[in-house]
Amino acid sequence: MENSITFSHTNLIARDWRKLAKFYIEVFDCKPTYPERDIKEQWIDKMCALEDVHLQGVHLQLPGFENGPTLEIFEYNKKGEDHQIQINDLGFSHIAFHVENVDSVLQKLLDHGGTMYGKIVEAEVKGKGMLKAVYTKDPEGNIIEIQNWSQ
Repeated sequence: MENSITFSHTNLIARDWRKLAKFYIEVFDCKPTYPERDIKEQWIDKMCALEDVHLQGVHLQLPGFENGPTLEIFEYNKKGEDHQIQINDLGFSHIAFHVENVDSVLQKLLDHGGTMYGKIVEAEVKGKGMLKAVYTKDPEGNIIEIQNWSQ
């Protein structure tokens, strides 16, 4: 019997999970899925290989899905290393949202405390179509691509 595999979530660790969740709700129309998480149990210590873990947060339903993958935004009681994320860092780099109007979503992002990371580009990608996209950062410095593909 073969395993059934589906994508579940991507986790984002925040300095302030409530503020960061509010940003993704207001800018990208993510929807909170309840209950909020407030976990301080031995099993989470074992899973995280840390002691006295207390994490809080919420799962946000990504736009375009009803019961699909979520963006999990958690905050730990003990903070890890803080550094400026760069697009070419090893590991996961960014999340991307396909939008109808890159300029209007970019402005909304900026109005809610996000920042530009790169410049808006428009390019024809052979075999795919026209791309309009920009790399940005959320208020905590995580990289977000805002993109639109057209024919």
